[in-house]
Amino acid sequence: MATVLVVDDEPIVREVVVRYLAREGHRTLEAADGEAAKNAIERGDPDLVVLDVMLPGADGLEICRWIRARSELPVIMLTARGEEADRIVGLELGADDYVTKPFSPRELAARVRSVLRRAASSGPVAERISFGDVELERATREARKNGDTVRLTAKEFDLLWFLASHPRRVFSRDQLMASVWGYTAALDTGTVTVHIRRLREKIEDDPSKPRYLETVWGVGYRLAA
Repeated sequence: MATVLVVDDEPIVREVVVRYLAREGHRTLEAADGEAAKNAIERGDPDLVVLDVMLPGADGLEICRWIRARSELPVIMLTARGEEADRIVGLELGADDYVTKPFSPRELAARVRSVLRRAASSGPVAERISFGDVELERATREARKNGDTVRLTAKEFDLLWFLASHPRRVFSRDQLMASVWGYTAALDTGTVTVHIRRLREKIEDDPSKPRYLETVWGVGYRLAA
């Protein structure tokens, strides 16, 4: 069965969730705050994270963003009843599902089964992505165009990999800031525009007429592969 990390600052909640997941045959890990969650993810290699939004220090949305910047690890968010904004932001950041508090442990266990089943059916995470004459290598973080190495900064690679992982999907600047840079506060999103311009200069034959990195006016950007 799977290894599930339960992140909640309330010991009684963790105890109940862990008990029900153990009945399902899952191995469980626990964390009471954001930093402990990061350490558990890096050391324990869980298959899924049950993540409360309200955490001391780094909250659940920030941890979800941190996870999505690194992997496709499935995440189920726990939110307070009526906190629709948290649920919407969580899903936009890439959470796979959410359960509102107070919740039925049996329902949560069923959601865990469902999300794990979907994750298993989606296949392994890509290690190499190609579009047109461009190829990205995840393990070495290398980019090539027509077989020649393209020198990208760390964030340029992260941004291009993210867009290439979701071909034809349009992302706003705010969404890209959240998913690639890890910011959800109202910050200057001009950095996204700058990075898109630099990427076009490096991978497009004609940066003024981009073939890959398209601007969708009034919305954002997409990789049109």
